[in-house]
Amino acid sequence: MSLAQPTRVRFAPSPTGYLHVGSARTALFNWLYARSVGGTMVLRIEDTDESRNRPELTQAIFEYLEWLGIHYDEGPYYQSERRDRHRDAVQRLLDDGRAYLCDADDNELAGTEMADGRAVRFRTPEGTTVIDDVVRREVAVDHAQLGDFVIWRSDGSPTFVLANAVDDADMAITHAIRGEDLLSSTPRAVLVAEALGATPPIYAHLPLLVNEQRKKLSKRRDDVSLESYRRRGFLASAMANYLALLGWGPRDGVEIRPMAEIIGQFRLEDVNRAPAFFDIAKLEHFNGVYIRELDTEQLLVAIEPHLTGNEVPWPPERYRPDVVAAVVPLVQEKLRTLDGIVPQVDWLLCPEVPMDESSWDKAVVRGKASVEILDGTIAALVDCPWDPETVKDAVFAVGEAHGVNRSKSQAPVRVAVTGRSVGPPLFEPMVHHLTREEVLRRLRNARSRL
Repeated sequence: MSLAQPTRVRFAPSPTGYLHVGSARTALFNWLYARSVGGTMVLRIEDTDESRNRPELTQAIFEYLEWLGIHYDEGPYYQSERRDRHRDAVQRLLDDGRAYLCDADDNELAGTEMADGRAVRFRTPEGTTVIDDVVRREVAVDHAQLGDFVIWRSDGSPTFVLANAVDDADMAITHAIRGEDLLSSTPRAVLVAEALGATPPIYAHLPLLVNEQRKKLSKRRDDVSLESYRRRGFLASAMANYLALLGWGPRDGVEIRPMAEIIGQFRLEDVNRAPAFFDIAKLEHFNGVYIRELDTEQLLVAIEPHLTGNEVPWPPERYRPDVVAAVVPLVQEKLRTLDGIVPQVDWLLCPEVPMDESSWDKAVVRGKASVEILDGTIAALVDCPWDPETVKDAVFAVGEAHGVNRSKSQAPVRVAVTGRSVGPPLFEPMVHHLTREEVLRRLRNARSRL
């Protein structure tokens, strides 16, 4: 491969399922490498499996790449539209004696004319294929391990290996950056490309993503769907920043940083071959940092879909943007996901307080002097001035009268009013957005449970 040849990479997903974090990481690394060296990123939709392809899955690929800020330079190209080109390549291999026809029983047939109902196998030569992988380093495979492999199915479709080899050659792909799970197919792709007179791309197989048990991430076992994370309120900027660190790290050690700086730091040779732990707690930390960097207006826009959807616990008519706008500055520092705003404001919007029973048991049932505190607070709030400072002083005075410190005297009141033992500062939103009558009703309901 000429050193002067422009760098061209490709992201080649199959629209047989929604984009998951592993595929997103692959797309991102291709994009990062292309941007870091001034190259071109191609999007190729590998849609040859007609039985599993669905148009909405293809559309979802475009949407998630856009969401993550991954902008391809060419495409999308559709592999299904290149069937004739793939067939011509197989016919050439047959004519050159590099492949052979098989009947329904997988017996070799004489002749080279392709026809429906016949499969084609690549005639693997003796020898060894050595792959100089950027990440895995040198990988040598004895051809005896490969056997003669199918490159054209009897249903008239190309196999993954054949289509990839032909498309990479035709699209002048210089670097194939993809998941480690595809490493086993690489020697076959190299053999097919060389048999067609093409130079295979430089391969870089990215490390596996594993869960906390160090097992490979699985769609059946782990939460891997990008849609799931977007629905929970992970910001695209935080997700992209975190994905960039799955198998790679900047040489200066600074992990949370703008994408422009990540591009400047990215080197494909720095990708680690060890499995990368998809640490949800770390992702939440990243997301919290990015949430804290939003100004109030930006955050209000970002959280609105999480407060107006069908899954919120309050009726639509009770939603009050003014309440949310007042609470957001009080809780922004604590948010790790955008949907975390719901338990911060539901007690102000729901007709009935959503009670967390574990908080009730710990702070009220087993709390010191809970009965006395609730009784005293009810009596104190009946006719005191309804302002945050006065109400707060009244609650603390009740606790002090029963030998309970401020944090513990507030606990049963907080649970009675909000349904939880933790949340935003209590008194200001309670007084400003709940009536005295509603607060007393909740306190009396709590008292009646004891």
